Amino acid sequence: MTPPASLMDARLVAELRQSIQHCAERGLSVASKWSSELYYAIPSNKRDGLTSEAFATFSTSTPARSRSPRPSLSFADPSPASSAALCIPVIPGNQTHLPSHFSDVRAQETELEIQDEAALFAARAFMTAKEFTRVEFTVKNCKSAKAQFIYVYSCFLAAERKAQRDWYRQNNTRGQPPVPINRLLTTLLDMVKNTTDPWLLFLKAVFLSRLNRREEAIESILRSISGYHWNWSVWTLLCSCVGDGDELTALLPLLPLPATHPLILMFQIRTMNELHSPSEHELAMCDRLLGDDCFRDSAWVMSLRACALYHLHDFGQAEQQFEKILAIAPHRIDDIDVYSNILYVTDNRLKLSRLAHEFLELDKDRPEVCCLVGNHYSLRAEHEKAVKYFRRATELDRTYLSAWTLMGHEYVEMKNSHAAIEAYRRAVDVNRKDYRAWYGLGQAYELLSMHRYALYYYQHATALRPYDVRLWQAQGACYEEIGRLKEAVECLKRALLGADPRETTIHMKLAKLYEELDDQAEAAAYHRRVVEICRIEERPVQDYAKSSIFVARHHMVIVGGDLLLAKDYLERVANSNAEEVVQASDWLKKLKSVLIARPPIPITEENSDR
Repeated sequence: MTPPASLMDARLVAELRQSIQHCAERGLSVASKWSSELYYAIPSNKRDGLTSEAFATFSTSTPARSRSPRPSLSFADPSPASSAALCIPVIPGNQTHLPSHFSDVRAQETELEIQDEAALFAARAFMTAKEFTRVEFTVKNCKSAKAQFIYVYSCFLAAERKAQRDWYRQNNTRGQPPVPINRLLTTLLDMVKNTTDPWLLFLKAVFLSRLNRREEAIESILRSISGYHWNWSVWTLLCSCVGDGDELTALLPLLPLPATHPLILMFQIRTMNELHSPSEHELAMCDRLLGDDCFRDSAWVMSLRACALYHLHDFGQAEQQFEKILAIAPHRIDDIDVYSNILYVTDNRLKLSRLAHEFLELDKDRPEVCCLVGNHYSLRAEHEKAVKYFRRATELDRTYLSAWTLMGHEYVEMKNSHAAIEAYRRAVDVNRKDYRAWYGLGQAYELLSMHRYALYYYQHATALRPYDVRLWQAQGACYEEIGRLKEAVECLKRALLGADPRETTIHMKLAKLYEELDDQAEAAAYHRRVVEICRIEERPVQDYAKSSIFVARHHMVIVGGDLLLAKDYLERVANSNAEEVVQASDWLKKLKSVLIARPPIPITEENSDR
């Protein structure tokens, strides 16, 4: 059997290495950090060997650069952005035989970057210091594609900062909009509307996405990826544009990379995690990425896997994965909030307390750490302190979804429904694809006995997570409260599809609803299922005594009922220590008189109830 091809060959390693510099030079610190983490995670012997091989290949295949007496500097490296100036789609296999004038365009771009060298160095320093207006002024008259990107990007960041400041100034006032409003977005979009540069196409997609022009944003993202693959920020933006799993499936064939490319695998896993619906397929992809031929020691990929396990509710394996991450990267804060959620759900107070104290000392001004500490206090039932830390997390990052949602949960615990609703609404404003915020809104309105409102929000949550048993049960409860019992039955039947086969609570609820609908046969069928499950599980008779009596009584009163079954059920209850012993004994006496008057007819499979 032929072993699978390596995911990371020499060319991909070299591209990843170059992307660290390409992203950093443009101020894309998150993308540069991501590339650095992955490059560092490649086993050193493989990384060094592949890099040497890649540069040996490039030394024999790269055209000579234009003459320049100056030494090569980081800002003077050939820019990958120049490839898009000719609208050449970069797809697998088309990079080996480029048109001859491509080298001329790249050389021209190199010359422009050399001319802009001093301004680019200064701009990079100002960008690091977050002095965005100084960056604008410094590169305003520069001609290189890199400088144009930095100029537009700094204009955007400066406008974002102003919008945030204005929004916080209106905090807790009636006139405060749900989200900060950047009034410069349309102007910025006009600056890049005709661009073919892959980096500027990324910014164009950002502006279109913020203006709720999703389809156009996706188109710009695909063009940007075609021009330059290794900008992780553009992949993250694409992830946020995907509405559900079906959209992702439709999008994958449009991406200009093969399905086995590491970027495609990582994008697919990340998107399914964001949609809270990963599967075993995504776990298999993680295992492939963590193979010896790829990113074996990558804490980032391990974190993807841990989050997938968390969304699959495999908390034991997820906890083990996070422990492994902290063993190789003990100061890594990214996704530590997810780990704290796992410890909260598993009621691991000791480990959560230790983690909260360690990371609070490490960096108290990271929203993830505030969320971790909030979970710590929540587990100790100190809800006011938990709210304080969740609020602090939202002040550090307004778009931090988990903090808004968890704050809403705390207010529900405190029976403060109005504050909970406000927190959940903020979460929905940040991300309408998160089912937890919609579910929380439903719970808050249920506390206010506003069941029709609650039903509306539960339906939204169910649409986002159609296989979640809790959501269907919540919908069923609301339908029951407003007297729509048939709809409640349908919801609970839908809940059974994803429930544990040994589950009895939903069966009991269905039996009760059918009793209220005066459908005794269906009610008896669900009660009988409860008895069968309990007997298989060898549960105490008390757990199914009521169901046994209901089934027995039903068979005693209907024509052709199974009297032997009724006798068996009643005797089992009558001989137990359940509360229903007297009731079972009375029915057993009645059954004996019925047996004398009407001998039992053996029930075959063909004419049995259910």
